[in-house]
Amino acid sequence: MCTAATYRTKDFYFGRTLDYDFSYGHEIVITPRRYPFHFREKGAMDSHYAMLGMAHIEDGCPLYYEAVNEKGLGIAGLNFVGNAVYREKTEGKDNIATFELIHWILSQCATVKEAQSLMKTLNLWDIPFSDRLPAAQLHWILADRNKAVTIESVKDGLKQYENPVGILTNNPPFDKQLFALNNYMHLSSQEPKNRFAPGLKLEHYSRGMGAMGLPGDLSSQSRFIRVSFTKMNSVSGEGENESVSQFFHILGSVNQQRGCCQLEDGNYEITLYTCCCNTARGIYYYTTYDNHQITAVDMHKENLEGNALIRYSPIADEQIHRQN
Repeated sequence: MCTAATYRTKDFYFGRTLDYDFSYGHEIVITPRRYPFHFREKGAMDSHYAMLGMAHIEDGCPLYYEAVNEKGLGIAGLNFVGNAVYREKTEGKDNIATFELIHWILSQCATVKEAQSLMKTLNLWDIPFSDRLPAAQLHWILADRNKAVTIESVKDGLKQYENPVGILTNNPPFDKQLFALNNYMHLSSQEPKNRFAPGLKLEHYSRGMGAMGLPGDLSSQSRFIRVSFTKMNSVSGEGENESVSQFFHILGSVNQQRGCCQLEDGNYEITLYTCCCNTARGIYYYTTYDNHQITAVDMHKENLEGNALIRYSPIADEQIHRQN
């Protein structure tokens, strides 16, 4: 499972955790402006905005888990198993496969508003990348510094939801995720007031009691509530290091540790990586499960006019700075 988040200080930050029991072999990938995209129905696109994110490369194509483009627009796909429903190819629509959606939007849209206009004719086409890679059941968070939306293709059709918290996890559908926050409106970052009963003297015995009742389990609904509370109450400075550090702390509230989520085959789901992208500066920051040191890749230090993918393998081993 996964969690995606947005955060705004002086700049706008977009990122996610990727939680799973194994890796398909992901890399930090910069797609320059002249790399040719080949869409199954729309044909070739030889010129587009540059983009940066984590991807698995299959047959030379970057299958992005999440990415941002040079204009500051970001999108991430998260598992939505059991609720995602895709359609057959439809005449008069833009038939886009799920593995093409990130490319299609980020290649030509600078803002959420532009993407929403583009998606008016979108049909998420039920077609696999290959026999080996079936269509993944996903929903998406799309965001710029001014707006975030959630995109879901479900039984009732293609849905777009305003996302006022700038957070997305997995199931249930987003409208139900958001509605569940009503059950936690009593939570506060401040100390609670005694409303239990008149005349009964109750006292604080610990700091942080205003957040008592905040879910602590690893389910997607609980992660949505916990990271929403953390993000919406977060305070940091405006500088880059402070902002990036705070973003990792926000997503750190839903990290999954090996051993806490055992699967039927005996494997464990863990947070394979956490990322944070400064969308204004095109810098991709990440940590991995065994490397807590933040590593950065700057797209603007590369030739964005090229036509070949630029690839970096994640640093997976722990980097420990020894002071003596």
